[in-house]
Amino acid sequence: MAFQKSRILLTAVELDLFTLLGLDHIPAGQVAQHLGTDVAATTRLLNAIAALHLIGKKDNRFHNTPESFMYLSKNGASYQGGLMHSNHLWDTWSNLTEVVKAGRASHLSEINNRGEGWLNAFIHAMHDRGKKQAPEQVAKINLNKVERLLDLGGGSGCYTMEFLRQKPQIKAGIFDLPNVIPITKRLITGEGFSDQIELFSGDYTTDMLPGGYDLIFLSAIIHSNSYETNQKLISKCFESLNANGRVVIQDWIMNENKTEPLQGAVFSINMLVGVEEGDCYSETEVNTWLTNAGFSEVYKVNLEAGLAQMTGIKKG
Repeated sequence: MAFQKSRILLTAVELDLFTLLGLDHIPAGQVAQHLGTDVAATTRLLNAIAALHLIGKKDNRFHNTPESFMYLSKNGASYQGGLMHSNHLWDTWSNLTEVVKAGRASHLSEINNRGEGWLNAFIHAMHDRGKKQAPEQVAKINLNKVERLLDLGGGSGCYTMEFLRQKPQIKAGIFDLPNVIPITKRLITGEGFSDQIELFSGDYTTDMLPGGYDLIFLSAIIHSNSYETNQKLISKCFESLNANGRVVIQDWIMNENKTEPLQGAVFSINMLVGVEEGDCYSETEVNTWLTNAGFSEVYKVNLEAGLAQMTGIKKG
């Protein structure tokens, strides 16, 4: 029954309740008036949130805790804006039974057509997660001979910025969709990296990639694509690399039964309900794309939480 507690939190996030509470102590009626919601229902919701210790209640007035203000209010120092993406996942996962019956997700739209609210929530969710994981994951990649790097589908730029923290002299670029690049620009500017990162706008399924790179990094990319699209994409990466350049694919890399790691098996369902053709692929499948594209000396590095990096070298 844990989904019930999750739904209470997600509704509060969707209503932006924690930002409304701010640093004040507000009665339920005033909260409902500001939100345009039913007073009795809002009171029950606030009581439940207080019971979960996400907010406090005193003298029939509700207030943020230090933690809820910090993480759940838009004015908090560590606001977790990506939680809105969980609301969107709730919607897609609710259709799982129908998707399994039909064999495909329904009511899908391309990422550039899902609206600014969806896109911002998605990119910020990936940013919140990525910036926590990036230091350890990037440290697994040898950057000694890397002078030019392309983060393909780089989204928020959290990995590109970490590459630059670990080797500031790298000339880095990010390639992503036209609607994503403005968000990327805001985030890298906010962290002081705008002068160090070149931005490329395009669709990697139809457009050519910029060339002349020593390393192309793909994090959380292949699970969004079909087998055939990934083969073509890895071949494009091969063409865009310098001699002795490398491609690093970071994702859930499944065993041959596709039952491990557990997180990857569950995430494959997220792809089933959320995209048209994505999946979590096995080590053999990724190896096949790399060798078919011309890469050699393919190897795998295991990361925490079931993720892995697979690297191929373009021998020159």
